[in-house]
Amino acid sequence: MNKVKFNVPSISCQHCVHTIKMELSEMAGVEEVTPDVDTRSVQVVFQEPATEEQILNLLEEINYPVKI
Repeated sequence: MNKVKFNVPSISCQHCVHTIKMELSEMAGVEEVTPDVDTRSVQVVFQEPATEEQILNLLEEINYPVKI
């Protein structure tokens, strides 16, 4: 199991949190999604078949791109 934390500057409200959680949770292999408005971050616990690249791509697709 993998755990990663992403910096997502565009998180600004609970609607953002809900959207991110809902979208990422539908991805096969994603176990846990924890967005945080205060730190503007998203922690994701996942395993195969999900990959970090797929998670990054999905966040960008739903307009929450990760700042590296």
